[in-house]
Amino acid sequence: MVTTRPAPDEARPRRQAVRPTGVERTFSADELIVSKTDTRGVITYANDVFLRVSGYDLGEVLGQPHNLIRHPEMPKAVFKLLWDTLTDGHEIFAYIDNLAADGANYWVLAHVTPSFGADGRVVGYHSNRRRPTARAVAAVRPLYAQLVAEERRQPNGRAAVEASSRLLGELVAQHAASYEEFVWSVIGEEEL
Repeated sequence: MVTTRPAPDEARPRRQAVRPTGVERTFSADELIVSKTDTRGVITYANDVFLRVSGYDLGEVLGQPHNLIRHPEMPKAVFKLLWDTLTDGHEIFAYIDNLAADGANYWVLAHVTPSFGADGRVVGYHSNRRRPTARAVAAVRPLYAQLVAEERRQPNGRAAVEASSRLLGELVAQHAASYEEFVWSVIGEEEL
């Protein structure tokens, strides 16, 4: 049996910070990256595609926070929206740029859903990620760059999230009624 409980801090080796290399990697259109987490976002399952594309082995990801693969150029506002949506018990589709163990990045179209226990309570989250189209990434990239620039102008993390969340709402409103509608407006047939 595989334990997914995080090791005590004193037993865990410190993770080395991964620096982005600017090398972009992708995966096949017929593959799915799959992971599951507990309600805190700690990884409890990762499939072989996740491991291959991220460059981690199973022992390196189980028990780790899912933000292990968070790219520093991803706006905090998108993750706040993701967590707020999941906490409300709803699914979300989001374009996300991830950071692999070797510093490469890989864009995904993530579909994240709450997992419910027999008593109806949320017991974790399930994420399926597909390869996005180049057209969709081109539509999302400038929006995210504006959000990150806004975050970097703020004096602290809290202010950064508040400012970029506000800006996300304003920028999305130029194209759609919500982030979800914006995502659906750029999803290509080949991503479904």
